[in-house]
Amino acid sequence: MTHSASEPNQPGQPARGTPASSGVEREPILETSGVSKTFPGVKALQRVDFRLFPGEVHTLMGQNGAGKSTLINVLTGVLAPDAGTIRLGGEIVAFASPQEAEAAGVRTLYQEVNLCPNLSVAENIFAGRQPRRFGAIDWSDIKRRAQEALARLDVSLDVTRSLDAYPIAVQQMVAIARALSVDARVLILDEPTSSLDDSEVAQLFKILRHLKQSGIAILFVTHFIEQTYAISDRITVMRNGEREGEYLARDLPADQLVAKMVGHERMSARLREAAHEGQAADDLREFAHEPAEEHASAAAAQPFVELRGVGRRGTLQPIDLDVRAGQILGLAGLLGSGRTETARLLFGADRADSGTILVNGRPVKLRSPRDAVRHGIGYCAEDRKKEGIVAELSIRENIVLALQARRGWWRKISRQRARELADVWIERLGIKASDAEQPIALLSGGNQQKALLARWLATDPKLLILDEPTRGIDVAAKFDIMDRLLALCANGLSILFISSEIGEVLRVSHRVAVLRDRRKIAEVAGKASNEDNIYRLIAGSGE
Repeated sequence: MTHSASEPNQPGQPARGTPASSGVEREPILETSGVSKTFPGVKALQRVDFRLFPGEVHTLMGQNGAGKSTLINVLTGVLAPDAGTIRLGGEIVAFASPQEAEAAGVRTLYQEVNLCPNLSVAENIFAGRQPRRFGAIDWSDIKRRAQEALARLDVSLDVTRSLDAYPIAVQQMVAIARALSVDARVLILDEPTSSLDDSEVAQLFKILRHLKQSGIAILFVTHFIEQTYAISDRITVMRNGEREGEYLARDLPADQLVAKMVGHERMSARLREAAHEGQAADDLREFAHEPAEEHASAAAAQPFVELRGVGRRGTLQPIDLDVRAGQILGLAGLLGSGRTETARLLFGADRADSGTILVNGRPVKLRSPRDAVRHGIGYCAEDRKKEGIVAELSIRENIVLALQARRGWWRKISRQRARELADVWIERLGIKASDAEQPIALLSGGNQQKALLARWLATDPKLLILDEPTRGIDVAAKFDIMDRLLALCANGLSILFISSEIGEVLRVSHRVAVLRDRRKIAEVAGKASNEDNIYRLIAGSGE
């Protein structure tokens, strides 16, 4: 399966994919040879050869479960390889811990924000390496240097405030500032843009281009194809634990990239047609789903849930929403517009202090998530690590958790029945796991997301709230998830769909509610459902 790589670009070639250095052949700063890693029942890495050059952004692409995270963990000392060698600067290394890798100049920023939410922003940026003066921690210096680190990202905030006082997007920027606040030979970024908006992504890429000009080698992991081509010099594709190939970005068209990630035999005719017609890269990522006007006949569907003037002081202005049976209602808006706040009120995670919620036409009080579940409402939260998975439990236990909670602990689901349910949903959603008893923490992020969907689908919900369900999810996983949800929707399931990707919202939604500054400003359907109009509405000039 392994293909030989193209040689580094020569001077005068197009900018996209051109290394920062000259055409002189260089040695890799970080390299693996024949690296393998096996977990019980799973060959996570199989004889992987990989090389990372200084002064380049090298993007690692592949489906969830392809081996990307395992390779990063091996490179950074989290895991020891079963076979193969790792070289840093030409010397064989065997990092026993991430701390050893960092000391050698290999810095890593992971997809999930692994910081301490109870500490201040400044403390998080300099945790473990606080500057001292006369033997004591120099807090004024920490504050000043933390502000300088954030200023490199054009972020200005109170660094003395607790990290958990800020939303996920800001926490992600703090994590990036921490990673960039020290000198590094290699910078590994695992899904760093998953919680950032377009302007924040652009600013991050500006920083990365500056870093590669200084000779730093950057390993970038993402599921966003347009971001791959916006920042990458080189691309390595992985599939089923093996290296499929290494390519210069300019030599690998987007349709071929998708085909190599998912396997040519799984690439849909729709994707091929879209690629040959020259559609934008984000179109290649989206779901094979017709425009919302196709579903105009469903417009008369009865609302399952109605929100009338529902709001919460300091969180969300009073909002009116109808979530209709058998339809997908999308929520579009920028970060901080009130999308997640709306979802939490509807699920009872936060309590509304104004307005009325009706379920099947009858007023209800949703004082807690338990009330919402009793009324047939499920919720996949944005932060699956903090509010979703129970890492210590198995896949089976995570999947049956909501159903068991709804039944009550006095009506315990038998282990055999729980196993049957888990096996059914593992198969239906294509969860890559060796066994239902495997700890969910060992799954890739995308497969964890599928397990959370299985948890709620196992309860046979009437309404499913999905907050950023495809964050960190690859192309094939999006197909698997949305195809199943669309089929359930056709059978009467209501879905409230939230995503920071406007194109994604439009492609799966029958109607789209547009939010700005924590209030609903419009609801669109049919021909008005286009990205230009949505962005104009968000800016205050749409129709």
